[in-house]
Amino acid sequence: MTLTQQYPDPVDFTLPGVAPRDANAVVAVLQDRLNALGDLGLTLKHIHWNVVGPHFIAVHTMLDPQVAAARTMADETAERMAALGGVPLGTPGAIVDQRSWDDYSLRRADAIAHLGALDLVYRGLLDSYRQAIESTGALDAVTQDLLIGHTHDLEQFHWMVRAHLEDSGGQLATEGAHTETEGARHAGA
Repeated sequence: MTLTQQYPDPVDFTLPGVAPRDANAVVAVLQDRLNALGDLGLTLKHIHWNVVGPHFIAVHTMLDPQVAAARTMADETAERMAALGGVPLGTPGAIVDQRSWDDYSLRRADAIAHLGALDLVYRGLLDSYRQAIESTGALDAVTQDLLIGHTHDLEQFHWMVRAHLEDSGGQLATEGAHTETEGARHAGA
């Protein structure tokens, strides 16, 4: 989300030291992050329920803490929006209507295939987090700090996923993949 996009419920009041115009821009960025985190939590649970194969238990149990963290991050994001005078939209419809990405495409699949697809999910999520960090820096350092903390945790989870896809020489099985389907295919090859 760029700062030129307007948040649907303009901020009339905000925190001391934050101009309403800046709060509107920050709330728009945070709504996009809220949508991404809601989507991530649902996607991780979907994988948790649909993973099969010899690595089932490792992946199945690895994902629940990630789901819990995504929910906590979503709560922190929504609360920051409210503190800035925004109205967080946390409904499934808001996610679907406002997101710029497609639904997760894998169904029941081997654990390594799901991890290959999840690698691409995390790559896209982390790219958008870095953009959000950059766009909020001059507007609200507190929000930027929140986003940096979330990025730290998301990078940690991404590392855990990628560790399953990497060989001892550091070669990543999903190298060159641009879609979840390609990531799953590359990982399973």
